[in-house]
Amino acid sequence: MRVHFIAIGGAVMHNLAISLAEQGHQVSGSDDQVVEPSKSRLKKAGLLPKTMGWFPEKITEDIDAVILGMHAESDNPELRRAQELNIKLYSFPEFIYEQSMDKTRVVIAGTYGKTTIMSMVMHVLTKLGRDFDYLVGAQLEGFDSLVKLTTHNKIILLEGDEYYASPIDHRSKFHLFNPNIALISGVEWNESRANIGEEEYIKQFETFIDTIVPKGTLIYNKDNLNLVKIVEATSDCNINRHGYKLPEYSINKGVTYLHLGEERIPLQVFGKLNLSNIAGAYTVCEWLGVKRVDFYQAIKDFRSSIRYLEFVASDNESVVYQDFLHSPYKLRTSIHAVKEQFPSQGLVTIIELNPYDVINRSFLDTYRESMNESDYAVVLINKDAIKEKNILLSNLESEIQAVFNHRNFTFLTDITSLEIYLDKFKSLGFNLLFMVSPHHNSMDIVSFADKFLKNY
Repeated sequence: MRVHFIAIGGAVMHNLAISLAEQGHQVSGSDDQVVEPSKSRLKKAGLLPKTMGWFPEKITEDIDAVILGMHAESDNPELRRAQELNIKLYSFPEFIYEQSMDKTRVVIAGTYGKTTIMSMVMHVLTKLGRDFDYLVGAQLEGFDSLVKLTTHNKIILLEGDEYYASPIDHRSKFHLFNPNIALISGVEWNESRANIGEEEYIKQFETFIDTIVPKGTLIYNKDNLNLVKIVEATSDCNINRHGYKLPEYSINKGVTYLHLGEERIPLQVFGKLNLSNIAGAYTVCEWLGVKRVDFYQAIKDFRSSIRYLEFVASDNESVVYQDFLHSPYKLRTSIHAVKEQFPSQGLVTIIELNPYDVINRSFLDTYRESMNESDYAVVLINKDAIKEKNILLSNLESEIQAVFNHRNFTFLTDITSLEIYLDKFKSLGFNLLFMVSPHHNSMDIVSFADKFLKNY
């Protein structure tokens, strides 16, 4: 086929373009800005646009398909030209579905945990020598692309999310995959992250369940009450339902063990969210024909590669982890996981909040007393990230301190102050947890970890 990408520089878009070119399709693309790592990868593949911008003359009648990325506007001149010529237009999830209609489509969805579960399933299938196609939302260790799309593989693993498919298609991406097997890890509406109301957000997952093919399978987390209600509300769907729960486990000398009857399975990861994700990943693999003994043998050496309680460094029995700060709920569960794993060690937790979020009082209030289980709580709001001079952090300090209400609380407004704090802190007997925003992070985690560990 001849395929043209509008906004080829996107994370998934450029990976899909490269994958199609490797299969022998004729691929072209445009964008008004391409940044790393997309730029280098497209250049290596010979697909980087020679000139940045939009050029409607690139859209000709001999193009078989145009794939539209979210970065493009709805009045994009190339898009308008494709519509004039009546060329087939796809969002990338639509295109992926069309190319995988003859495959077993496994879609992993949920507010949190979907990328982790995807990586667990991919890890196990790879260890067992089973080939598969995939679409994942983050770069995973051991996989050099976000997309693998072939003509021969019988299984495709798809990470599905509830955001718009394209600028002109406001259906949720995961509504377009029509899964044979679907997993939902949990549903939690968060006012600060969602661009839609709670009722509409819940509706996206009800609709997703409706898109499962007849006699297909829904795998769901029975520990998530919101999700259980959604599953009950869609009881008319002609599908199999398979719930999973947090498995039994124990911790011994800093190692978490899963309980399988009398057997104890040692793991490289810890925390209840990771353990729940393992239960979900096992259920997916079970439906794909993986034997129980093979799954648990393979999952023993799984390590997080997407910054979920990801190991950074250790020295003198102190350990540093980093994690994504998606919400107050995630903050609490991550702190609890580290404290549960190392009950004899103290914990210092450092979070960075976006100053533009913090001036929203309702956002700030959601973090009330969210760091109480940590022995020391540090909140960084970097004043250097503020462009408007009328936003004064000094006016917020007392309010931030009152919200977190922590006995050992430190509020910092610049990176230098954080460096001084870590230089002075005696790390012996303490672990350190960095919680960073996926979209806003000023911290050099490796360097800061080194400062912390050296001062014992």
